[in-house]
Amino acid sequence: MHAAVVRSFELPPRFEEFPAPEPAEGRLPVEMVAAALHPRVRSGANGTHYTSDGRLPLIPGVDGVGRLPDGQVVYFVADDGDPGTMAERTVLDPRRAVPLPAGADPVTVAAAMNPAMSSWVALRRRITFKPGQGVLVLGATGNAGRMAVQIARHLGAGRIVAAGRDPERLELLGGLGATDVVSLAGDPDRADARLGEAAADVDVVLDYTWGTPTERALPAVLTRRTDRSAPLDWIQIGATAGPGITLPSAALRMANLRLMGSGQGSVTARGIVAELPSLMAELTRGTLTADALPVPLAGVEEAWTAPVEPGRRLVFTTSRG
Repeated sequence: MHAAVVRSFELPPRFEEFPAPEPAEGRLPVEMVAAALHPRVRSGANGTHYTSDGRLPLIPGVDGVGRLPDGQVVYFVADDGDPGTMAERTVLDPRRAVPLPAGADPVTVAAAMNPAMSSWVALRRRITFKPGQGVLVLGATGNAGRMAVQIARHLGAGRIVAAGRDPERLELLGGLGATDVVSLAGDPDRADARLGEAAADVDVVLDYTWGTPTERALPAVLTRRTDRSAPLDWIQIGATAGPGITLPSAALRMANLRLMGSGQGSVTARGIVAELPSLMAELTRGTLTADALPVPLAGVEEAWTAPVEPGRRLVFTTSRG
């Protein structure tokens, strides 16, 4: 078969022949239709994701849409020990797969499920989210952040504060459900003041940035809270601005801050998979939207580093699909 193959963490994957995987017990063979290029896939391909074991060569891809031997088309999440999904064929655990409803577009499903899953699982599995609560999406201009705004709206958030640096992408978020839009660009102190004023009394933060933006956002929000004893669930999901922060001890004393993460390990695989059918239903119903850019898998090396229009998600497709 052909696949996208990573042979160096310093280089993009190349489209080349690779041995087809043989299904082990409990696995089914699957012909791939579409697999999206998420930040999680990039970090796995360059060896920086926390689940990386450093072994090469590898096939990237953590999820996708494929066709089973009986013809059924499913979305599935690959198990950590299974080959990646950016290939003509791979294997799947049927317990980690859900069928696509009739009429669902495989490319759109492949593009949307992973970024949508991050906030969907965080709000439904990591905390007890209640309709009417306020949500701050920190890093709302990325694909996952844009989806988080839509999901917070769908789950009944009373206020949704969307914060980010890209002005063009920020402009679009009001139409997706954001009640307040905050620019983090320009003078940092002024940006902190804008964020603190808008998000002082939210109940939940979905944090896709970490790094310096989070270091600044924490005191900006905490020091302006009307009732500092009111719980604030700060959920760390992504790290687009860096893998670490300096957290002053005062931040944990000055307010009722509950800092947690959401991802592989903090949520069980069974818990994540249990959320797939309901999330799939909202995607195919049109409640949540995603802009997919399909590219043949054969063009993976060039497309991997090519610029993509803001808001779009690159999806690799196979001729077998």
